[in-house]
Amino acid sequence: PWALLAASAVLVALLALPVLALLLRALAPAALGDLLGQGALEALRLSLVTTGLSMALTVALGTPLAYLLGRYDFRGRRALELIVDLPMVLPPVVAGVGLLLVFGRRGLLGGPLAELGLSIAFTSTAVVLAQLFVASPFYVRALKLGFGSVPRALEAAALLDGASRGGPFWRVSLPLALPAFVEGLALAWARALGEFGATIVFAGSLAGRSRTLPLAIYAQLERDLEAALALAGVLALVALGLFLGLRLALERRA
Repeated sequence: PWALLAASAVLVALLALPVLALLLRALAPAALGDLLGQGALEALRLSLVTTGLSMALTVALGTPLAYLLGRYDFRGRRALELIVDLPMVLPPVVAGVGLLLVFGRRGLLGGPLAELGLSIAFTSTAVVLAQLFVASPFYVRALKLGFGSVPRALEAAALLDGASRGGPFWRVSLPLALPAFVEGLALAWARALGEFGATIVFAGSLAGRSRTLPLAIYAQLERDLEAALALAGVLALVALGLFLGLRLALERRA
């Protein structure tokens, strides 16, 4: 038991101490001045707006896919699951290069879009797409497991009781999978909020346009270490607030 407790304590300390240090830095009075300057507020606003949009797209597009993978067995399902999980193992920089090959001016879709006067790379839209690419698999994977754990007999019973065709999903499956929904959304939102590699390659680091909070931290590291530390603390604080907020909403719902 002592060896078990000791090993657990070492890992917990390794996980908790850096986060605690960041939170203390974010809550320090001196951090307020750093937050109000150097475009930090603009980077924070851009991070919140883009992650909000990417999460809205994740829920709208990922929920049907998670339900399909969690409730149905069909040919090609394993291949589809592999495609969905692939972004989680790809290095973020490689993901950014792939997005450029598709949506860049000479990309598969970027070229035709450019002829229509639409440019995606190095814009705020590119930030949203990068976040969607790297974060949505976490949501789909978690919710797929949640839908898969719902007994099929409950959906059949809902149909027998006169529910409409979509009734079992809205009245049975989704409510029972709500913990997985919140868990997946929290993981995806935290991943999108901290996204760096794919964003800097695909969207660049343009102040007020594509410089999210992680990119602002990187930009400050060589110029003002104190400001970079303060911004890192703010990012940790925002991520923790989102995670706890979603968890509390789930508990209240339960």
